[in-house]
Formats: sequence, C-alpha cells, structure tokens
Amino acid sequence: MRAAQVVELGSPPLAAEIDGDGPVEVVAVALNPLDLAVAAGLFYGGHPPLPYIPGCEAVARRDGTRVYVYGDGRGTTKDGFLVERTDYAGSVAITVPDGLDDTLGAACGIAGAAGWIPVATRAPVRADDRVLVLGATGTVGSVALQAARVLGAKRVVGAGRDRERLERLRHLGANEIVTLDGDGLVERLREACGGDGPTLVVDPLWGSVVPAAVEAAAPGARIVHLGQSSGPQATLPSSLVRGKQLSILGFSVFALSPDERADAYLALAAHVASGRITIEVETFPLDRVADAWAAQARGTKAVVTL
Repeated sequence: MRAAQVVELGSPPLAAEIDGDGPVEVVAVALNPLDLAVAAGLFYGGHPPLPYIPGCEAVARRDGTRVYVYGDGRGTTKDGFLVERTDYAGSVAITVPDGLDDTLGAACGIAGAAGWIPVATRAPVRADDRVLVLGATGTVGSVALQAARVLGAKRVVGAGRDRERLERLRHLGANEIVTLDGDGLVERLREACGGDGPTLVVDPLWGSVVPAAVEAAAPGARIVHLGQSSGPQATLPSSLVRGKQLSILGFSVFALSPDERADAYLALAAHVASGRITIEVETFPLDRVADAWAAQARGTKAVVTL
C-alpha cells in the first residue's frame, strides 16, 4: 500500500510503497506545524524511528463510519496517519458529522480546536467583549476570530502582518483589521477595538507582539496565550498587569482530555458544516505530499487526500 515517509530529518516526506494493512481507510490528513517540527528534528518530544509515516490527525472510514482520529503518539512517537490503511487503537475517535466534508473534518481538529476553545470555554466570549485576535491571518487565528463573532462578541478585530490575508478577514466578520508592522501599534490596536482597547485577547504569537496588546488592553481584560510564533520570550510590565488587573490564561490543545477534545470538535464542526465558520484549506494528493509540506510551511492549511 501507499504512504508518505520521512526518510531524513530536515527533508519533506515522499510518497512510497510500503508493506502493511489495516481495517481503517484513511481519506484525509491535515498537516500542522507540529508535523513539520517533528520531521525537522525540532520537536521537544523527539521523533519516531526513521523512516516514519507522519500525520498526527486524520479523517478515516471504518465499516462505513467516518471518524476523526488523533492521539496515541501517532506522528510524534510512532507512525502517523499518512498511509492508505491503518488502525486507530488507542487514539481518540470522534464521529464526523454529516454535512462536513472529509478535508474540513480533518482541519477541524488540532488547528480548529486551538482557535475555538480560547473564546468558547477558556475565556468564554461575553456580549460586551471587544475581542482582539493576534495572528488572525493563520488558521487558528481565523477560526478564533470567526468563533468570537458567532459567540456574540460586540466587536472583533484581527491583527497580522499579511495585508492581503488581513483584508479577507473583513469577509469573515472582522469589524476592523490592524497591521502589526509599523509605528503606533498600541494606539492602533486600542482604536481598532473602539478606543478603550480589547477586553479579550487571543494570542498565538507571544514574543514582541503581546506586550503591545497588554498595553492596549482594557482594565480587567483576559489574555489567552496559546502559541509563540513570534518568539518564546516576552517582557510584560508588572505595573500594567497589576494596575489593569489583567488575567493571562495559558492554553494548549495538546493538554485536552478526550472528552474536552470531542466536545470542542463537534461544536466547531457544527458551525463549519453550516457555513457559520469558514476554514480555508488547500488539498493535495498523496503524490504531492512534498508540495503540501511546503504549503503548510508558508502558513496555508494543507490537507493531503488519500
């Protein structure tokens, strides 16, 4: 049967013929930054023995039922899901709702939950919230922005560096957009959020960006931190955190329990299936897995179909 294999760390996977079989037919695998980090030898948890099959999450079919599968070290400590047939013993398996196609069913997993949970359960959106989403041009940020709108936020603002992608956020419900490059960022963030600053910040960036959001934030604001795309270190003035009585809430999608993951997946999937939330994906056949890898590295949500 056919699969993708990482043969050498630092190189993209390639399609290959391998021995094996399994009761589960894999139909779509969503790529994530985690997959790229493991294959580059940069993941703190190491990597499976080489050569290995990547892919931490997938939509698969078993006995006519479509399921989203994830976990059990697949793609991080053992072979992943980028293979035509496998099994999912030990993995989370969630029935994919009718009306949701296979590629979106895969994309609703890791990236989808990372965008949904910060505004749905970690710091639930309130009716008077002014929500600022940093890194809103990525899949996680885009989902968070749309989720905040769906959940009833008073105002939703997207911030990022890619001007073209920022403009598209207006069509997804953003009341305003902010370019993170340039002078006067604090004031621009504050004004975009209505003049008084955001009351809820979704932060997948950290690094040099989150201090500006902290300075712009309204008193009592909640900041949900879930990534470090702009750097692992940030300096936050104690006076602002204390004086404004800010709440900084850490979140990791990989710390979710199976029940929490299932609840988040199904809630988001219902919104995606109905069209209330859009996840932009680019699909690639298995023969073009290296192209999918490159697209994911550029920030495109890549899904490999088998």
